[in-house]
Amino acid sequence: MGDAAKNKSLPVVVVTGFGPFGHHKVNASWEAVKALRDVDTENDLKIKLVTHNLPVEYDYVETEVPKLWKEHNPELVIHVGVSSVASSITLETQAYKSGYKQTDNCGRLPVSGCNCLCETECLQSTLDVPSISTTVTEKDGVPVCISKDAGRYLCEFSYFSSLSQDKSKAIFIHVPELNKPYTANELAKGIKGVIREMLNQRKRLKN
Repeated sequence: MGDAAKNKSLPVVVVTGFGPFGHHKVNASWEAVKALRDVDTENDLKIKLVTHNLPVEYDYVETEVPKLWKEHNPELVIHVGVSSVASSITLETQAYKSGYKQTDNCGRLPVSGCNCLCETECLQSTLDVPSISTTVTEKDGVPVCISKDAGRYLCEFSYFSSLSQDKSKAIFIHVPELNKPYTANELAKGIKGVIREMLNQRKRLKN
């Protein structure tokens, strides 16, 4: 089987990070996402990895995230964002439709402060997020915690966008700023572990 045919048969995992905003001139989320290739994520997990840099703009996220789902028909979609208050990799469990009051890089807010892709006010991942957190912490040596508050900014907005597509295939990961205390590669290893455990859960559901 040629490489092209082989890649076509592999499950597609889409991972997004964000571009610069505020004092985050170099966004740790995008640096960690780029480093997924340095830690051999595709070969080790036997996936086709698709990475995408999202600008910190509501209009772009609301339009482009559904396009990523449609274009790639992914097995998983993982959004990664930076958090100034995070000290470890943090898995978000839910996202809200409304309450977005912080302007984006263009000085804009979403219409009515809402994400219009779904009418439900709060969407929750149906993955066993606590199990993912525990397993990655034990296996990969990078502490992973869970959160119910994704921050009502572009991070949560993107997560809601993907949960509105499929709650069983999406998660949002907050990472600390670079070298506080983890390097991009160390963060990538933790994200890789999260992807592995998500894939394992998806396999068990199918069997």
